[in-house]
Amino acid sequence: MKSETMHSQDPVDEKFGLGKMSILGFQHVMVMYAGAITIPLIVGGALGLSREDMALLINADLLCCGIVSIIQCLGIGNFIGIKLPIMMGVAFAGVAPMIAIGHDYGLQGLYGAVIGGGLICFIAMPWIVKLLVLFPPIVTGTTLLSLGAGLLGIPTIWMGGGFGAQEFGSLTYLGISAAVILSIIIFMRYGRGFFSHISVLLGLIVGYAIAFGLGLVDFSGVAEAPYFGVVKPFHFGAPTFQLVPVLTMTMIVIVTLTESIGLFFSMAEILNRNLTRDEFLRGLRADAAGAVIGGVFNTFAYTSFAQNIGLVGLTGVRSRFVTAIAGVILIVLAFIPKIAAVVATIPQFVLGGATLVMFGLIALSGVSILSRVPWLEKPHNAFIAAVALGVGMMPAMSDKIWSHMPPAIGPILNSGVLLSATVAIVLNLIFNGLEVKDWRAAAVKGD
Repeated sequence: MKSETMHSQDPVDEKFGLGKMSILGFQHVMVMYAGAITIPLIVGGALGLSREDMALLINADLLCCGIVSIIQCLGIGNFIGIKLPIMMGVAFAGVAPMIAIGHDYGLQGLYGAVIGGGLICFIAMPWIVKLLVLFPPIVTGTTLLSLGAGLLGIPTIWMGGGFGAQEFGSLTYLGISAAVILSIIIFMRYGRGFFSHISVLLGLIVGYAIAFGLGLVDFSGVAEAPYFGVVKPFHFGAPTFQLVPVLTMTMIVIVTLTESIGLFFSMAEILNRNLTRDEFLRGLRADAAGAVIGGVFNTFAYTSFAQNIGLVGLTGVRSRFVTAIAGVILIVLAFIPKIAAVVATIPQFVLGGATLVMFGLIALSGVSILSRVPWLEKPHNAFIAAVALGVGMMPAMSDKIWSHMPPAIGPILNSGVLLSATVAIVLNLIFNGLEVKDWRAAAVKGD
């Protein structure tokens, strides 16, 4: 029995046939694609970029999503990459600051700030990772619950038709989203083997087919998209490094690292394993390196994508080689804009049904961790969780709640996960102190 256990393969290292892994990888691409291209569209539009430059931003983003995802999944030696099935995408936290930097300092200043922020955090990572001891279950569980619940606002808007939809909340949009959810349930419940694993992809196909049949798929821009494209480093010129923009983006990268810490814990919960401090260190290094790579290739900072972690939990496919294949697919899409444009025709109300389930799983991973908290022995834990969760949900409940605060601290106040984590850490130290023997603290110390 001991010999079998020693030689049993870790699920994250499992490999299937190339065809099967490609389909499973494409499923990851489908659920993250809209989120991956949203930030380039928002930032590029706000900065008044031309149609050609906007297309370049999207292609560069897909390329970097693929590169950083592969680094995170497969690793570079034992130095960078957590080597778990995690996909990387552009961080939403830095949208407003990046637009402001772009307006005031130009694209060269923006990309210099992204590179500078990534480099500073990469160098400081050995000190940053030591803060993991501040994340016992009461902090981790509350942070994940806040993160998952806060994210549910995105699929809710998508299910209603998407941002700016003229008939937002129409029964047609909601009905198609419901059809996607129902299809996923049916394929998961009655599908066998491989078909159960690709239940989300099949659900998206059903939703897309219905939308296409009703004439709700917009193919504008597909004909104009070129078949081949090239992404060049420093397309907009050599980056410039100025103190204020670099410090601002350093803060943004720290925010994304906080989000990644929570999502790493969520992945560990899904995989039923404790992560060592070295694994956290390698994973966070990949995040910081992603900002540097993004700045070089004319895009932005990167972080772990929650919907893909939720997909791992939903389908049970834990292989990091599947997400690495997904990274390869993203790179291919970056060089074939025609295909990328076709994938982009998936309506948001189709994606909404699938992401609703996956973001919900992130919240439930927090609930799972909180179930291990000693509530009766330490009644103050209920107060800690309640206050931290409430404060963390404030930006999700109202995007104007901090409108009278200084713009410089906007990225911090508008990050629900950072607020929740900060409040939980402070209150936990006040009421419980630093418990180094806690199971999570012991895990991150490598004990």
